[in-house]
Amino acid sequence: MKASTTLRHVPSPHIRPSLPAFSKFSNSSSASPFHSSSLSLFINPLHKSSTTCKRIHRRTPIACSFEREFVNEAPAKVLRRILDSPGVHQGPACFDALSARLVQRAGFQYCFTSGFSISAARLGLPDTGYISYGEMVDQGQQITQAVSIPVIGDADNGYGNAMNVKRTVKGYIRAGFAGIILEDQVSPKACGHTKGRKVVSKEEAVMRIKAAVDARIESGSDIVIVARTDSRQAVSLDEALRRSRAFADAGADVLFIDALASREEMKAFCEVSPLIPKMANMLEGGGKTPILNPQELEDIGYKLVAYPLSLIGVSIQAMLDSLTAIRGGRIPPPGSMPSFEEIKDILGFNTYYEEEKRYATSTDQLPSKRESSSLYSIQRKDQVDTEETSQSSQEPIVEVITPDVYNKYGADSSRDPFSRIWSRALRIKITGRDGFEKLDVRIPAGFLEGVTNIVPALGGVNLKELLDDAAEEVGGKLLLDFNDTGGDRIQVFLE
Repeated sequence: MKASTTLRHVPSPHIRPSLPAFSKFSNSSSASPFHSSSLSLFINPLHKSSTTCKRIHRRTPIACSFEREFVNEAPAKVLRRILDSPGVHQGPACFDALSARLVQRAGFQYCFTSGFSISAARLGLPDTGYISYGEMVDQGQQITQAVSIPVIGDADNGYGNAMNVKRTVKGYIRAGFAGIILEDQVSPKACGHTKGRKVVSKEEAVMRIKAAVDARIESGSDIVIVARTDSRQAVSLDEALRRSRAFADAGADVLFIDALASREEMKAFCEVSPLIPKMANMLEGGGKTPILNPQELEDIGYKLVAYPLSLIGVSIQAMLDSLTAIRGGRIPPPGSMPSFEEIKDILGFNTYYEEEKRYATSTDQLPSKRESSSLYSIQRKDQVDTEETSQSSQEPIVEVITPDVYNKYGADSSRDPFSRIWSRALRIKITGRDGFEKLDVRIPAGFLEGVTNIVPALGGVNLKELLDDAAEEVGGKLLLDFNDTGGDRIQVFLE
């Protein structure tokens, strides 16, 4: 005979209500630039002909289901295939593991690291030589481990003389970089489009490239060496062109003159050592080099193009906007950030959960908080509740876990006038100083604890008392009407 099942409410202090109205703040997957299948974390769907499966080396024992012939390829070999393929290839510059992962998720074949951006994100300091070799290698290793696409690392001026350059190249190889950019500035170096740059002699600059080539050979690696000169601004265009030719003769794989000042200068550069690929730097927001589209760059003769500030720049602006909203008693507006589910997908939570199942043990089958995250989670209990003496010791008891707000406000008691509030809606409206509506949302009036998640400025208001006073009233009522510290008008209605 089948055992009967007992249902009962058990208040849980661990679960907070999930407000239906919050879905208004979630971006739809079709509209979000972050939306993508989980497969795109490992495979670039836009470039199947030149994209490898997830890189296999000592740190990454994962492979995908096609292009098996490239599974064990080194990152440098993948990058060299990109260099050999037709057209110009765009490479946004990342500054940490997350930004690199987003570059890969967006479908790019490779990416750069930006010393400017890493110095900003890791130290909060300008790119004026503050950041060290050790910090750059450490950050780079976090980046290369997070993605399967090749990464070209910014190695500044090699952090010293030719011997330091050899150590730097070997360190970048161990960190998993596919390529390395080495420049001819003195120490301390500076961002290529800022003032006060100086370069070492042409002879010392060439020796740095020769040392890099020797380090590559000694390591048994095929890392791509990108030779950069800053002599266009420090000396002259002619000197920059002479150094580029010398770098090519020394064994550089890619040539790069930073801060070229016109389209004509860019054309002159691409005519130097025509068999060696050229790199362009499209410094966003006001650099010295003209901003050209990929087709224009290809027509001039470029092979690689870097976008060094896009990701760090938009990140800074987004954080400033969010902090302004929070300071004004609000949260970032809908559409300004991905939903929590999209963030989890980007970071790989779903992939983690799937892989976690492979290593599950019997003790892992016990209910977890993650499995009880819905508003009404049903859990089985193997013990007999002492109050249910009529049931056999084998009967399971199913507990319906409900939010603690039920008990806290007596919502399950008909004698409490506040229980009638559960059939009412709380409307929160925010109007900006410019007269435009910023927010208009309705939530169940009983879910008071969720209100401050929407409008932190309501944190000091006793909404429970206001609702008690309005519980007997029929129709709508304006409960609050005030301006926050940012000058926005906040209104709360009981409907």
